[in-house]
Amino acid sequence: MKIAIIGHKRIPSNEGGIEKGVEQHAVRMVQRGNDVTVYNRGGHNVFGKEFDGKKLREYKGIKIVTVPTVKGAACVPIYSFLATIHAAFSRYDCVSFRASGSCAMIPLAKLLGLRVVASLHGIDSQRDKWGGFASKYLEFGERMAATKADVCLVLSKNMKQYIDTKYGVNSVLFANGIDKPENHDVDIIKDKYGLEKDSYILSLGRIVPEKGLQYLIEAFKNCKTDKKLVIAGGSESNKDYYNQLLELADGDKRIVFTGYVYGQEIQELYSNSYIFALPSNLEGMANALLEAMSYGNCCLISDIPENTEVVHEKAMWFKKENAMDLQEKLQMLLNDSELVKKYKTEAAPYILDRYSWDIVVDQMLRVYAGDVVDYDTVLRERECSSGEKV
Repeated sequence: MKIAIIGHKRIPSNEGGIEKGVEQHAVRMVQRGNDVTVYNRGGHNVFGKEFDGKKLREYKGIKIVTVPTVKGAACVPIYSFLATIHAAFSRYDCVSFRASGSCAMIPLAKLLGLRVVASLHGIDSQRDKWGGFASKYLEFGERMAATKADVCLVLSKNMKQYIDTKYGVNSVLFANGIDKPENHDVDIIKDKYGLEKDSYILSLGRIVPEKGLQYLIEAFKNCKTDKKLVIAGGSESNKDYYNQLLELADGDKRIVFTGYVYGQEIQELYSNSYIFALPSNLEGMANALLEAMSYGNCCLISDIPENTEVVHEKAMWFKKENAMDLQEKLQMLLNDSELVKKYKTEAAPYILDRYSWDIVVDQMLRVYAGDVVDYDTVLRERECSSGEKV
């Protein structure tokens, strides 16, 4: 099958969950004999200097088309328009549009005769960093994904309920996946940040307002502990928010900002944290949460449905946007190493059984070919055929 993917920033990249997902999907699709082209945006690549400014033509068997872009609000519309026009002349069997911004071009894609599958990774129009025209544009893209695509995939049950109710459609659940990781002893993170095993609380991901990191910093500052709070990640698009967090953390030497992290440094951070914290106000399905649990972390998460439906009882949660409740739960875990150990023991077996990139790709390829099934159906079929849980 000949497949195109439009809507991510670029691959390879460590910029966000969509980029991680696109790479995982595309690599596996190519390995199964499919012809996959991804439409990268031009510009700065935070994955590494060796990729910065380069226009890759191929990566791990994936064909890459780099689309010229501009900075600012017009970036996504211009990129999506040019990518869609190019795709129309390339005779793809299916074009996958990722995220609401790119989905605004679905009517054009349908007019040009393309089969379209939309994947919504979150309710982008509700993200704190957007407002005014941008929010309206994202809501338009969301509506086009729901009503004009051949199939609309959504990343959580809460999002499915929202989309189906608002637009009168029947969207289809998919999932993020995870591979069994290799745990690492402290090495790089000891040299760079003075970290030892179980000596820190970790939050890792994009630093944007909807991640709720201000609540985590406020809660941590009021906790009695000599452990550190490590906030790992960067913010290319929201420097003001990043600077607000730096100001909020000022004066507490226990709080460490690492900036973007890559490769073994990420692996070491996940492998050795005492607690992983995810205080988000809004998510689709957080890749960082799946990754943290796969490493056997005790996770403390906000109680939004997109988080709680992933972890079930295998993590602790607090009331979203409530720094006081977060502080109480955080202090409870800091004081109770046996409870932390219990969550650590249960996390990895559960998450690795439930979420698989291979099953996600099984589902996507079937949907792209016209067999519309949801993730849970494919998971159950795999379990039945193997006679055991995946």
